Amino acid sequence: MHALLTQPAVQAILAPFLVALLTAELLQRMRLSGLAIIAGFAITIYLVSGFAYAPFTSTRKIIWLCAASGVLAIPLSLLNWTLWRAVLTVLAASAAVWVAQRVLLQHPLAVALQWGAGCALYTGWLVFWMDDLRDSPVRAGSAGMALGLGSGAALLIAGSSLLGKYDLAIGSAAVAYLFIMFASNSHLPCGRNFTLPLSLIAGLSGCLAALTTKLPWYALAPLAVIPLAAKLPVSDNSPVWVQSTLLSAATLACAAGAVYFSWRINGWPAF
Repeated sequence: MHALLTQPAVQAILAPFLVALLTAELLQRMRLSGLAIIAGFAITIYLVSGFAYAPFTSTRKIIWLCAASGVLAIPLSLLNWTLWRAVLTVLAASAAVWVAQRVLLQHPLAVALQWGAGCALYTGWLVFWMDDLRDSPVRAGSAGMALGLGSGAALLIAGSSLLGKYDLAIGSAAVAYLFIMFASNSHLPCGRNFTLPLSLIAGLSGCLAALTTKLPWYALAPLAVIPLAAKLPVSDNSPVWVQSTLLSAATLACAAGAVYFSWRINGWPAF
């Protein structure tokens, strides 16, 4: 059993899928199915590295920031304030600079400012546009699947095993969330408890990988388009399987672009 749980595919794909599937189904009546993202991410953290606090590295900052975002998103789903979206965007952009702080300080000031601004823009962009999908479960699920799987694959190819597993975990959790809707032809509750942690994890891990690995910065551009691709004019009156198929095709095409850019620079990793 221990040998099975140490397999990367189990840690980053199978385990988060199963845990998210169970979480989304069990919490459906409480309208908290979106927490499937946090549940899938948490099981991967447990299997891969654990929840240690010290030393407080950049990757551990990501873990605890995203855990906090999952908790924060629950009351935010109940409080309808028009400025929440802007506030969350600014907080996410600030978090990106904080996570990358140690790496940025190793560069000259001009370079650090340039990279810091890019990290803030990318993470804030994802949080802003994913938040726009919080009331559209199929669109959010399709975008989350493509963002997690595409980012995870691109990061693995670039040599970032740990961050790649984080993103694959949220992508697999989004697949489970989308699968329930696909199979039942009905919508699950979504909200910020789905979109906020997912976009924050993907944004922070992508920025950190661009700074510390061979991931080209422009590989993040197709990933940034994914939330917009999920807004394609697909009728909400169509069957869920039709909506999810069309939206997944559009968002996964963007994810494939990120994987291609990473592969063109790094080639396929040795397994």
